[in-house]
Amino acid sequence: MFYFLPVVLALYFSCVSFGRLRNWILLAASLFFYTWGEGEYVVIMLLSIVANYAFGIWVHKAHERSDAKRQVAVAIAFNLILLVIFKYTNFIVANLNTLLGQVGLPVISIGQVHLPIGISFFTFHCISYIMDIYRRQTPPQMSLPNTALYISLFPQLVAGPIIRYKDIAAQITHRIVGIERFSKGINRFVIGLGKKVLIANVVGLPADKIFAIPAEHLTTPVAWLGIVCYTLQIYFDFSGYSDMAIGLGHMFGFKFMENFNYPYVSRSIQEFWRRWHISLSTWFRDYLYIPLGGNRAGKARMYFNLVMVFFLCGLWHGASWNFVIWGMFHGLFSVLERFSLFKRLTQGPRLFAHAYTLLVVMVAWVFFRAETLPVALNYIKAMAGFAQGSGVEWHMGLFLNPKVGIVLALAAIGATPLVPWIRELRERLLAVRRFGPVALDDGVEAVVSLVVMPAVFVLCAMSLASGTHNPFIYFQF
Repeated sequence: MFYFLPVVLALYFSCVSFGRLRNWILLAASLFFYTWGEGEYVVIMLLSIVANYAFGIWVHKAHERSDAKRQVAVAIAFNLILLVIFKYTNFIVANLNTLLGQVGLPVISIGQVHLPIGISFFTFHCISYIMDIYRRQTPPQMSLPNTALYISLFPQLVAGPIIRYKDIAAQITHRIVGIERFSKGINRFVIGLGKKVLIANVVGLPADKIFAIPAEHLTTPVAWLGIVCYTLQIYFDFSGYSDMAIGLGHMFGFKFMENFNYPYVSRSIQEFWRRWHISLSTWFRDYLYIPLGGNRAGKARMYFNLVMVFFLCGLWHGASWNFVIWGMFHGLFSVLERFSLFKRLTQGPRLFAHAYTLLVVMVAWVFFRAETLPVALNYIKAMAGFAQGSGVEWHMGLFLNPKVGIVLALAAIGATPLVPWIRELRERLLAVRRFGPVALDDGVEAVVSLVVMPAVFVLCAMSLASGTHNPFIYFQF
């Protein structure tokens, strides 16, 4: 961040008069960025780029004389096979070995297959690219470097949001960055960095420690503190990365879709998924749920489609049965909310609807965070009041200090749309009174840009320089 980004920005804007050269600089920076983290495994991404460049043209030309179903099937199969080989081989072999061991047959030994960072994200980019060409929603990109830039663009490469080619096709060839937009990008980037470093990392430390406590020592209050911390950690971590990607996009002239919309204020699981990881949920909706039939083939088929989508959504997040259970848990409640009892619950008093949704989400996060299924079940058991710990060895005071308490309070407020509400109120006041409030508004913006944002950035830099807790939780994606 302190070396790579300034150098890239300097090179990029030194070539502002040369559009094509700017793309080459971004492409070189993106490939360098990925190679720095993954080394020789950049070859996997390069293979995906070249293959999908060719697939896009092939599907487009096939459409001129046929329905191109065979071509699109081959293209999608290639991408899925690549993903399965590098992400799920270890998982498949481990489960096969369990079955083979039970029947007394020799196990399979292939060694550990490396998981390239971000392979799930760029594979979904490729599949949406092919599908949008197949649906004639966009023509193929005839330039291999431009295709490579779309797939490898570093701001969103390893943590999203998932960008569809049709949404940024025009921006790849033509984009303008003014001072106002660049400033907006900086502010958004710093907000995301602050979310990650100053909030997610702080509450993530007690979450990690609590989830590592043996089941026989875990108490109910400590278990609830752990899941509250993790619930806030994963939101501020993930939304923070998305904010940084969106901010970087603005700085380079790209507009990426919003990925989070205060999901913890949801009144149902259905609403939660309209607010959480929006680029992923809409991807599954458009490229899996609707092609499966959506809600057009009767209720039974709709329920099946929902469960299938959430099963694969869980599997996309990680090669583990815990992730599958997490996805199926959300799928179950997405189905149940179609029945009258749960409809009354989600459409009833706001307090009960919010409490129900948060409870389901937090219980599901236990499966997402726990290393194994037994650990998750024991943790939920402790949350339900059936803890085995005495509270002597592991008590609240070990994890809940003043710093964590303050950050938890700020995080709880930040997880609600309080700031947008204040901004909207300020804009309404400005619309009514044109003079004094305008100066006040300019002053507020100046304070935020010139004081608050630099202060947040400095605090983040100090925290990172001091080597504090800084986990990267997307390695399994």
